[in-house]
Amino acid sequence: MTLAPIASAKRPLQMPQAFLDQLSADAAAELITASADVVLILDEHGVIRDISLASEDLQAKGCQNWVGQRWSDTVSNESHSKVEALLNSQGEATKDGVRWRHVNHPLSDGGELPLSYSLVPVRRDNDGKRARHSVAFGRDLRPQVALQQRLLNAQQSMERDYWRLRQVETRYRLLFQMASEPVLILEGSIDKIEEANPAAYELFGERAKAPGWTLNQSLDSSSQQVVRDLLERLRASGRAEPVTIRLNGSQEDLVLTASQFRQENAQHFLLRFSRTLGAVPTSASQASQQLLQVMESAPDALVVTDMEGRILSSNRAFLDLSQLGSDDQARSEMLDKWVGRTGVDFRVLLSNLRQHGSVRLFATQLRGEYGATAEVEISAVAVTAGNDRCLGFTIRDMGRRLGMESRPTKELPRSASQMTELVGRLPLKDIVRETTDLIEQLCIEAALELTGDNRASAAEMLGLSRQSLYIKLRRFGILEGTNEDVH
Repeated sequence: MTLAPIASAKRPLQMPQAFLDQLSADAAAELITASADVVLILDEHGVIRDISLASEDLQAKGCQNWVGQRWSDTVSNESHSKVEALLNSQGEATKDGVRWRHVNHPLSDGGELPLSYSLVPVRRDNDGKRARHSVAFGRDLRPQVALQQRLLNAQQSMERDYWRLRQVETRYRLLFQMASEPVLILEGSIDKIEEANPAAYELFGERAKAPGWTLNQSLDSSSQQVVRDLLERLRASGRAEPVTIRLNGSQEDLVLTASQFRQENAQHFLLRFSRTLGAVPTSASQASQQLLQVMESAPDALVVTDMEGRILSSNRAFLDLSQLGSDDQARSEMLDKWVGRTGVDFRVLLSNLRQHGSVRLFATQLRGEYGATAEVEISAVAVTAGNDRCLGFTIRDMGRRLGMESRPTKELPRSASQMTELVGRLPLKDIVRETTDLIEQLCIEAALELTGDNRASAAEMLGLSRQSLYIKLRRFGILEGTNEDVH
């Protein structure tokens, strides 16, 4: 059997006659089989007469069942034209080498097997007659398809991140432009103005739009040093208290609040200017302002509601726990929209709060806006003095603490009152099952301790068979702690 020459390959063998002239059929078969993942022997009508598969995986796909079928019948509909083109060209080469076509074979499991084929005509003598056959060499494209799919997924992920950043930037721009208070963004120092909102241009006048304008040009001499000191404190410690400044030619005091952030490896400062209502605040009002700032920045969620539980204000930690974007989304909503494991949880909390004035360490659950849940602990107080009566709630996320607790540290409730406190927090069947399991575990551990880990004696002491004891040991995770073999 001799292979028909391939036209204009990039680098054909230079001396095929010297090495391949006496090639036997078996050697040719091994050579052809080793050259591709799938090899099809086709007759002149395009029917598959023999097949070679390079891996057991391809055999498991049922590829060997193609023998006796027309090649075009084993491929998907969109691949029919490609197979016919290969059969008609009979391995006709392009200027870059042999023509390859991507063909998909449908599989019995509903998937597809992607292969890249090239076709080479073969001639052999048979009793003086010249019969025309072809060899189809197929390369398994599944690794390439998987790699392309990973690349596509990565590109889609990058596009989603890109559009998410664009949306965040759009919201930032909108808030920045609509802010009623003047805001400046400085790059590294007081002399480098990077951005200003319309309210800032209104405060500083048209001169702020001129090229080369700096904040120093609009401050009086004493305020210039005050601002520089503010930025130095902010750069050194990461925080700085608001300061009072004045503009050139103005008798009105302005309160300047500054914060810093990094962007593209450069330090930036955000300055917010607000007008005061008169003199410098008294020490009492400063203390109140500091308390409000502490509450807003507290790691525990803080919520103030009316006497019915309708939210009046909340801090950032509560918004994070409840998966809300702003305080406006929570304001005027009932707190039980997010707080409470069962329908009666929040009503029990409100009832105790109104009756006793305060509640400590009330365990319940907080549900986020998008389905996240967290085990929380609530302490609350009722403020009934004066006309502005309200309720205050401190909500602490107990997820990490609960996750760190190990089973052996659980203790049996020491009184009926402690057990009844679980009512409303857990269903009755859960309370009974959990308490029963805990009692069984404590009794088994006590029996093992009294008998020196002798299971036979412990089972007799507990009135159990050894097999029942082994089952409970496995159930409570005690089995690994003993050295006796289980039979």
